[in-house]
Amino acid sequence: MSYRKELVLRSTYEDLDKLEGFLNDLQTDLKFDDEFYARLMLTVSEAATNGVVHGNELDESKKVTLIAEHDGSNLVITTQDEGGGFDPDEVPDPLANENILNTSGRGVFLMGEYADGVDYQDEGRRLILSFDLKS
Repeated sequence: MSYRKELVLRSTYEDLDKLEGFLNDLQTDLKFDDEFYARLMLTVSEAATNGVVHGNELDESKKVTLIAEHDGSNLVITTQDEGGGFDPDEVPDPLANENILNTSGRGVFLMGEYADGVDYQDEGRRLILSFDLKS
């Protein structure tokens, strides 16, 4: 990977606000369009929020680390939390009738819809989102 940028967040809602600047820098550096930026904002904010809220349970002593890497054709964003982990296959289907009106629980589904690749590692504490930037 020829490009690398890192952001470390404390596990607070306030630190999640740093995502916008991180993604703005990526857009400036990698020169992708606003439509892709919106897709990236949705997926990366879901990943970071899941790490802060569900993984680290808003424990300010725990961090969520985001690393963006670009090799010329693919953008890979890795999020790593310090929580207890989870099994993404155990997350209820947000499209099932019994879950359709729930106010949360769509993040894993949305990331799968908007990223070109989603890979959970380290018992769910590490999430690797990949995006194909070849036009």
